[in-house]
Amino acid sequence: MNSYERVMKRLHGEAVDRPPNFDIMMQFAAHHIGQPLSRYYQDYRVLCDANFAVQQDFALDILQAISDPYRETADWGAEIIFPDDGLPVCENPPLADDTDLKQLTPPRLPGRRMTDRLEAIRLFRERAGGEVPIMGWVEGALAEAADLRGVSNLMLDFYDRPDWLCDLLEQCTEVAIAFARMQVEAGADIIGLGDAIASQVSPVLYEQYALPYEQRIFAAVHAMGALARLHICGNTSKILHRLPESGADIIDLDWMVDMAAAAQAFGDKAVCGNFDPLAVMLRGTPEQVYQAAQRCMELGGARSFSAAGCEIPDGTPHANLRAQAAALEALHV
Repeated sequence: MNSYERVMKRLHGEAVDRPPNFDIMMQFAAHHIGQPLSRYYQDYRVLCDANFAVQQDFALDILQAISDPYRETADWGAEIIFPDDGLPVCENPPLADDTDLKQLTPPRLPGRRMTDRLEAIRLFRERAGGEVPIMGWVEGALAEAADLRGVSNLMLDFYDRPDWLCDLLEQCTEVAIAFARMQVEAGADIIGLGDAIASQVSPVLYEQYALPYEQRIFAAVHAMGALARLHICGNTSKILHRLPESGADIIDLDWMVDMAAAAQAFGDKAVCGNFDPLAVMLRGTPEQVYQAAQRCMELGGARSFSAAGCEIPDGTPHANLRAQAAALEALHV
C-alpha cells in the first residue's frame, strides 16, 4: 500500500496497513539535507529535495509545499527579510500604519513567492504524483490579515473598525481561493490552511472573523476536487466543536487539546495529532515517542492521522522520528 492509498483509505475509515504519518517538517527538513533556511524558503528545488529526503528517511505519508507564513504577504507587497539561516521576518506590515485599503494593491497572481510554491508542487507531481499525497498551503483570511496589519493592530481592529476588518478579510479570502486553485491545478491533492491567530481570540471572535472565511476557502477547495486540512497552532479546546464546521477533511490538533474529545466531536472528520513536539518529540526518549504516537492513534479512532501537535522542531533526534514510524508500523490497523 503506497502513501496515497493509505491516506485515502484512512480518510474513509477503511483498513490500512498503518496510520498515515502527517508530521509537518520545515526547519528540520532544510537542515536534514544541510541547507540553510533562506534557500529552503526561496528555492523550490531545495524545498522539494528536503521533503523527499524526510519522506523517505522517516516514513512520512505526505510531500508538503509549506514553508513559512509570508508567501501571500510578500506578494501583497510586504518586504520580507530572509536571514541566511534564520526565520523570515516582516518588519513593516503593509497596513501597520495605514487603514486605507485602496493603498493595498492585491497581488498580481501568481506573485514571485506564490510561483515558487507552484513550481514545488509541479516537481512533487512529476516525481511522486499518485504515490504520495501532495499538500499545498494557504494562509487563512484572519491569519493573513494579521500578517498584513500586525497582530496588535488586528486585536484592536475587532473593536475599533470591525466593518473595515471584514472588508480586509474579504480580500484575503479571494486571494487565498485563487492561490489554492493554482496549487490544485499544479497538482496538489490537499490544501492546508494555517490560521494560527484563531487560537488567540475568543470563541465569539473566531465564529465571526475566522470560521466563515475558512468555510468559504474549503468549499472552494472541495469544488476544485482537492482535500482540505486545517491547522491552528495552540489550544483550540474552546472552539473544538466548531472546527468541523470549517469543512476541513483533516483537522490538526496541538498537544494541549484532548484527542479523544476531538475524535468524538469531529465525527467523520480525520483528527491529526497530537503529542507534544517539544517535551516528547524533541526532548523525550524513543520509548516515550513510541508510546505517545500509539496512544494518540488509540484515542483518535479509525480516521486518525499521526503527527506531533505542530512542526517537528529543528534538532529532533532521528531516533525519535524513527520511533514514531515504528509505533505506527506496529499498529496494523
